[in-house]
Amino acid sequence: MTSDAPSGAPVADYRALLEVEAAQLRGELGEIGHGETGGLEYDSNFADTSQVTAERGEAEALATRLGESLEEVAEALARLDAGTFGHCLDCGDAIDPARLEAMPATRYCIRHATRP
Repeated sequence: MTSDAPSGAPVADYRALLEVEAAQLRGELGEIGHGETGGLEYDSNFADTSQVTAERGEAEALATRLGESLEEVAEALARLDAGTFGHCLDCGDAIDPARLEAMPATRYCIRHATRP
């Protein structure tokens, strides 16, 4: 299925790309033990050694990054529904369709994504 990109060139269905990305992120969160309550779940009988503590810290940092990515996907879907998807939040210019296909949740054109 194709849709029109901001520039009018036919590209992949952005909604489908975003929904696939969201499903993958939810799957990754589930794989690291991110529970339905939004927190990481640990076995209460597991010894709390320094290695376990370090692993928890790493898992929590990863869960935070995955959660932020999932939020970005949700925001992109909201922009799609609002008709503002595919335009840079900084300058308002159309984001290159190739960039959107590679990173459908992106909020910025390449010029504004790479600025210091």
